[in-house]
Amino acid sequence: MLCGSQAEAQRALETLGAWVATNGLSLHPNKTRLVDASQPGGFDFRGYHFERGMRWPRAKSLKQLKATLRQKTRRSQGRSLKAICADLNGTLRGWFEYFKHSHYTAFEPIDQYTRGRLRSILRKRHGKKGRGRGLDHQRWPNAYFTALGLFALKPAHAAARQSSGR
Repeated sequence: MLCGSQAEAQRALETLGAWVATNGLSLHPNKTRLVDASQPGGFDFRGYHFERGMRWPRAKSLKQLKATLRQKTRRSQGRSLKAICADLNGTLRGWFEYFKHSHYTAFEPIDQYTRGRLRSILRKRHGKKGRGRGLDHQRWPNAYFTALGLFALKPAHAAARQSSGR
């Protein structure tokens, strides 16, 4: 709950504790706490990191997403790039639906990471080593992956913000 003062937060916690008790439940004493979210450092809750009035995916959530993307974009797999993009789209859409309320800066790095993994696959198929860098961005621009049907988080977030009026 968002409260204006420490005393107001304490009253809200007591009210919530009473409501929970009347419904036969209890608040876990080690997991329930009052936090000043306006201070640096913030706190993590349900996959998000909250700090200074903003929220974005916590580091563990990003690490888990990157591990999943890495597993789905191995350079040695023989599937077409369109099939790989279709497989990635399910993961990216699901992740976006959960984290779409994050600060807008959270999405571009993930888009860049995903396209970088795909450029790496293309480099391998062209007999080159290493990650996609430099001229690879001109050879396979972002529009190339959009044409293949890759779901991009940054434009999806911009569209979600536009439609909700935020």
